[in-house]
Amino acid sequence: MVSRRLAVGALTCVLLLAAGCTGGSGGGTPASASPDQGSAGTAAGTAAASAASASGIDVAAENAKAGDRSWQIDENALGAQDAIEGYTNLASVAPGQSFKLYVSTTASSFTATAYRIGYYGGADGTKVWGSAPTKGVHQTAQSFDSSTRTVECDWQPSMTVDTSGWVPGEYLIKLVSSAGNQRYVPLLVHSTSTAGKVVLVAGITTWQAYNTWGGYSLYQGANGGYSSRAYAVSFDRPYIDPDEPEGDGLFFPFDRALVSFAEQHDLPVAYETDLELETSPQLFDGARAIVSDGHDEYYSAAMRTTLTDARDQHGTNLAFLGANSIFRHIRWGSTQLGSDRLVICYKDYSIDPLASTNPSDTTQEWRYAPDPRPENALTGSLYQCNPVDAAYVVYDPKNWIFAGTGVTQGTSFSGLVGPEYDRVVDIGTTPHPIEVLSHSPLTCQGSGSYQESSYYTVASGAGVFDAGTMRWECALGSQCSAHFGSAARQFVRTATLNLLTAFAQGPAGRTHPAQDNTAADGVPNGEGLGID
Repeated sequence: MVSRRLAVGALTCVLLLAAGCTGGSGGGTPASASPDQGSAGTAAGTAAASAASASGIDVAAENAKAGDRSWQIDENALGAQDAIEGYTNLASVAPGQSFKLYVSTTASSFTATAYRIGYYGGADGTKVWGSAPTKGVHQTAQSFDSSTRTVECDWQPSMTVDTSGWVPGEYLIKLVSSAGNQRYVPLLVHSTSTAGKVVLVAGITTWQAYNTWGGYSLYQGANGGYSSRAYAVSFDRPYIDPDEPEGDGLFFPFDRALVSFAEQHDLPVAYETDLELETSPQLFDGARAIVSDGHDEYYSAAMRTTLTDARDQHGTNLAFLGANSIFRHIRWGSTQLGSDRLVICYKDYSIDPLASTNPSDTTQEWRYAPDPRPENALTGSLYQCNPVDAAYVVYDPKNWIFAGTGVTQGTSFSGLVGPEYDRVVDIGTTPHPIEVLSHSPLTCQGSGSYQESSYYTVASGAGVFDAGTMRWECALGSQCSAHFGSAARQFVRTATLNLLTAFAQGPAGRTHPAQDNTAADGVPNGEGLGID
């Protein structure tokens, strides 16, 4: 079975470079594939039942299907990177939409099997489709744009897959070569409506930012150095990361636990990627809540506008179940496979080609000049520093989110804060009223600080929660168990169920209005945080 390497902690080596610490059976209707010849509680359950048809998911019925643990990969079977690997021409498809699967393998043949990831009685997946054995081809064609240090594959498609009958959700396509080597290709089947739903958003721009396939990511170049990093990264390539070699992107450390948890508790979920925030903001109309995964760092202006409009115009609740959200400003670009398959992020205003023509859309951190828009205008908190490994300390135990957890002020959970964290900093963009829920002392890069979870409400009635630690999402599952014990896990699971159950009912601020409070030793302004 898969032995996960606790990537939420292991990402530290690249996170340090990132910011410099400044501050079928058992599934649905089988789909067809052909070789391509050239181209929560009772309240949550009630809400789920009433809104099930809107996004094509009856969560209870879906998870009553037989679970199938064969989605798992044996890490010992990975083999060399080119033993088998693949990617799709579309990162997200609507139900019934076909996609092309590009596979390279050194073996004579391979099979591809698609699994939908959910709860499924604890199996966490079910099989929805499988291909016939397909001739293997070792594909090496790729291009390199020296101006942006962008690597793209130029492979021939191995098959076209029809997703008719596939229920919206997050999928893993398991590739298995005739030599026994295995690897994943992730795919999301997105909901065509989110009205009345809690929308789980996969942060695939961040997945791609960390993807080192071909030697380049937004963090490193061919020599492993930050100064030679790519300025744009393409979806036209497999996923590879030193901490996630299975090809899943960042699905396992930052999405899997949330997906399984939400469906276990029959929450009325819908599924989108952050690509839909860019291209299809109308898909979020009527959503009860939009939930960001455990690492959701890279946002374009349009993506950010979609969240802001949902909050302010529609009363849509927002939840950020990680830290360092909406930190990097990006633009989207095109590749040979289509539009919006290139993530552009120079991380430095002075070298961005738009510096002289459109400075408001240059791709440095959102909080920096020439047009500073700190992320806390949406998240409530500000990203601070990494790496850190600290206890989570409760500050406001009477807050409704913590109901039933049994905590008191000062209750602590060792290891729940890390490797990145957020803090409430009272500057001009800080929303009010805002409640500080935790106040966790720590030291990061030699400086003392605090981690803080927060909750604020706005005039539309929307409530916004920021966990302020990357380990919150993975505490919903078991993959972070090396960092903290079962008490922390139960605390996070109870608090998250309270949060998402309330968010599923509509604008949380109407029943749970925030009230300003002050954490001891709070930072009064943005001094030392690099905020202009």
